[in-house]
Amino acid sequence: MDQHILWQPNPAKMKQSQIYEFLHLIDEKYHLAEPTYAALHQWSVDNIADFWKEFWEYTQIIHSHQYSQVVDDSSKMPGAKWFTGTKLNFAENLLQHRGDKTAIIFRGENGIEKRITQRELYNDVFRVSSGLKKLGVGIGDRVAAFMPNIPETVIAMLATASVGAIWSSSSPDFGIKGVLDRFSQIKPKVIFAADGYFYNGKKFDSQEKLHGILDNLPTVQKVVLVDFSGKRDTSKFDNAIRWEHFGNHEAGEIHFEQLPFDHPLYIMYSSGTTGLPKSIVHSAGGTLIQHLKELRLHCDLTPDDLIFYFTTCGWMMWNWVVSSLAVGSTLVLFDGNPFYPAPDALLKMADELDVSIFGTSAKYIASLEDAGVKPKLISEFPKLKAITSTGSPLTNESFEYVYREWKTDVQLSSIAGGTDIISCFVLGNPLLPVYKGEIQCRGLGMAVDCFDLTGKPLVGQKGELVCKKPFPSMPVYFWNDPDGSKYHKAYFEVYPNIWHHGDYVVISEYGGVTMYGRSDATLNPGGVRIGTAEIYSIVENMTEIEDSVIVGQQWHGDERVVLFIKLKPGISLDDNLVKKISSNIRAGCSPRHVPALIKEVNDIPYTLNGKKVEVAVKKIIHGEEVQNRDALRNPESLEQFKGILE
Repeated sequence: MDQHILWQPNPAKMKQSQIYEFLHLIDEKYHLAEPTYAALHQWSVDNIADFWKEFWEYTQIIHSHQYSQVVDDSSKMPGAKWFTGTKLNFAENLLQHRGDKTAIIFRGENGIEKRITQRELYNDVFRVSSGLKKLGVGIGDRVAAFMPNIPETVIAMLATASVGAIWSSSSPDFGIKGVLDRFSQIKPKVIFAADGYFYNGKKFDSQEKLHGILDNLPTVQKVVLVDFSGKRDTSKFDNAIRWEHFGNHEAGEIHFEQLPFDHPLYIMYSSGTTGLPKSIVHSAGGTLIQHLKELRLHCDLTPDDLIFYFTTCGWMMWNWVVSSLAVGSTLVLFDGNPFYPAPDALLKMADELDVSIFGTSAKYIASLEDAGVKPKLISEFPKLKAITSTGSPLTNESFEYVYREWKTDVQLSSIAGGTDIISCFVLGNPLLPVYKGEIQCRGLGMAVDCFDLTGKPLVGQKGELVCKKPFPSMPVYFWNDPDGSKYHKAYFEVYPNIWHHGDYVVISEYGGVTMYGRSDATLNPGGVRIGTAEIYSIVENMTEIEDSVIVGQQWHGDERVVLFIKLKPGISLDDNLVKKISSNIRAGCSPRHVPALIKEVNDIPYTLNGKKVEVAVKKIIHGEEVQNRDALRNPESLEQFKGILE
């Protein structure tokens, strides 16, 4: 066996997988070049309409009107229309299983456990949806959440989708400004919020932050307050109601609004690198069919599985994993510090619950190794069939660690895509081997390629990740972008009619994908995308600081955030100022935004038209040459960054 191959699928198990079944259905009907994944993928991107039609029928999506065509133009990006004429409801598909089986298991870091059956989940969604209807919330209205990763968040989202409203969520560790930068754009009618949350053994009260948010969100008519940390006080708010008092408590049947395939479901947010985060609108149909493809075919998720992803409600992996309810699987939620009370906390939870798909970040896996954790000493994890990792590239060392110290017979799926598509471009595959350092394959129906800067395809060489044909989970539009110019600029400015994603990759001759991080200036520590503008808005309002530039530096298999500051005359960078800067960023944004390193410089580089050049600074600190110095207003300022971090 190739020494770089760390895992091969068991032939017997492989033949029981859904993707094996789907492959042979397609081969029988369309006569593939050969019955392999490579041939299936090629067919799926050569025959976009046929692929999505076949998967629609395979997965039996619940809908009320038949579509007239799958896609109006399979070469049009952006703007292709999918499944024209059909009507469906996202929540109806996720709530189709209504038995006594457990739908959700919640674990908090403080030991709290809560279990909800499929029928109980349905009844809870009925209650909350009736409350939304009573408030007049309906098709196209926005509902926001400032919530931890708890069952109530899932229930509120499903209730929102059931009435045709649009859901948007933020994690409670975000600062007031970070939340307002997002929610003030979309003007929500209702906000769901928890009184607080737990992290690293401490209890945090969210209610003061919530006050600051509501003071600047005049469109909010009602606050639905969840008692999670035991500090709830609805009297602090003029328009608050307790979660348990909200809605109709008599059992009933949910009326699921039947809506077009491209009806808005979620508003997600870009990192905000160049200003306010872009508000990315994703459709109900596109999200549903794409998630089902990834969960059922690429993860082989079945109703017998328990699926877990370590995520917050501010990351798209929350939206992704919640869709597993449509499969009939049990969804495991966790909120808190994954290393509390000890580094093996999540592993013990996964063992106790018999989790079969364990989702996390590359940073988490690396941190386990750094902490000396050997999962195989906890358990053999007999039910665990796949570990998925995203957020940042998984290092060779982490691949080896998983197979050496965790489990030898497990599909380690490094996956990558993002908020922009609420799904994956490249991901795992139960039919293929796992090569060290590589993502297994390109997703079905995703015409992913690697281009040089001139648009020439590359094999085995580093280049830009692109997608050459449309797919259903492309954003339907950006909020407050009436002419589509922001949308076009975000993805289609580099290569006309081709999606440019901003990831630096290599695609091998056999289709494996190696990630080399972001090719733009977005920060990505621990797999969490962070916009520089969010940090600048805090730092440059400090009286001591004249200017700043912030970049990510590759560091021990991850990325650390480095903040360079230009101080005002007479000010020096001492420990007190470093602490003050860090504290302000933590309070105004979140703990994740705090730089690993703060360094003083005498000037900040700018372009001729007045834009900071993070990319140039990033190149310099990584020992690379900056080619476009002529475009800089003060190119001499780059010299000070050479060797500054050595």
